[in-house]
Amino acid sequence: MKKTSVTLLLLLFCIISWANPIDKAFKESAKIEKQIKRTSFPKKVYNIIDFGATPDNPTEPCHEAINLAIITCNQNGGGTVLVPKGTFYTGPITLKSNVNLHVEEGATLKFDTNQNLYFPAVVTRWEGVDCYNARPLIYAYGETNIAITGKGTIDGQGSKETWWPMCGAAKYGWKEGMTAQRNGGREKLLMYAETFAPIYKRIMTPEDGLRPQLINLYSCHTVLIEDVTLLNSPFWVIHPLFCESLIVRGVNIFNRGPNGDGCDPESCKNVLIENCIFDTGDDCIAIKSGRNADGRKWNIPSENIIVRNCQMKNGHGGVVIGSEISGGYRNLFVENCQMDSPLLDRVIRIKTSTCRGGLIENVFVRNVTVGQCREAVLRINLQYENRENCKRGFTPTVRNVHLKNVTCEKSDLGVLIIGLDDSESVYNVSVEDCHFNNVKKGTNRIDGKVKDLTFKNLYINEELIEQ
Repeated sequence: MKKTSVTLLLLLFCIISWANPIDKAFKESAKIEKQIKRTSFPKKVYNIIDFGATPDNPTEPCHEAINLAIITCNQNGGGTVLVPKGTFYTGPITLKSNVNLHVEEGATLKFDTNQNLYFPAVVTRWEGVDCYNARPLIYAYGETNIAITGKGTIDGQGSKETWWPMCGAAKYGWKEGMTAQRNGGREKLLMYAETFAPIYKRIMTPEDGLRPQLINLYSCHTVLIEDVTLLNSPFWVIHPLFCESLIVRGVNIFNRGPNGDGCDPESCKNVLIENCIFDTGDDCIAIKSGRNADGRKWNIPSENIIVRNCQMKNGHGGVVIGSEISGGYRNLFVENCQMDSPLLDRVIRIKTSTCRGGLIENVFVRNVTVGQCREAVLRINLQYENRENCKRGFTPTVRNVHLKNVTCEKSDLGVLIIGLDDSESVYNVSVEDCHFNNVKKGTNRIDGKVKDLTFKNLYINEELIEQ
């Protein structure tokens, strides 16, 4: 009798676990969060004014003074490099281990827009491709225990007059004869990767027009970005690459420029993004792991990313996986977020293709409130940019995607899935206890081959949709 009872209990537990994959997953996410290491710094403070930085002097950027303060702090065991109240014009800044760059309330760092200041090039990735490119405005390579904190402002000064025309679009200020990525620089870089050129030969120049990131942290461990306001990046705003134990907390990002992604963890592990505000010209959060051959070469997935209590306004997507995702992705937890804008295209978006390949799995979303989005609440697309010039035949897989208690008050569609025509590469997707109102087209749209798609207590325009 006792053996029978134990068997029944185990069976019941399995049924409950199967029926509630989201609730079970979020219990596991608490264990992941405990694995994220926290930064800690000595109490020493190094004021940049003491190293020669002067405020309100746009003709003489003070990055040499700031970098000297950072190096001195690092060599003396670490501490805080203080940017005090005032506006400081600067060129590129390089972070070092055990240094907290603290931009206090009332302080602003404004980055000079002279492109020549950001060369010679440094090793980075640009749209998922390994290369040497313009030095990011704030950069770190191989550092441990670093932070950017404070209630001040970091302004990349991207605009239609400075960095943004280099995307090559007239609406961002580009005119015939201007330097732009469309003039061949972007295609050159992509072909470097497609032809397996060694990274040391992929040296981009100012004439290639590939804009730098505002913050790029390459192969760093134990990182905190907290409370700062980040404005007007030339390109992506926060780009952690090959990083582990990263916290982005209380950050306010406003960047309406081209390719203006808010936070793009690429091949990163154990990441917490919370209490942030995103208002962007592209994806608010976009998780990546390398493009095509470069992503497959490194084969380092992004994994264990927690997003909670964030606000998303404008952007192509609220929380996005892809498209540069060839190294794969696993374990995303999104909860208690608010999204609302007629210029927010999607809430949850997964984009990949047969150029990319890779496995994307274990995406859990709950308790998300959406005022409106333009296209769809959930979009999974395995045919992203079908005209891309690349080697194909790398079938991507998307599986174990679960949404629960997501409400949206206006959209064109509820769920939009574009699978492959010849392979059931999207499977085990569920949408449960969700309400999508004022859905313009009144339905979901499923193209291509998809299996194990479940709708449970899904209401579209107050009509129960079950599958």
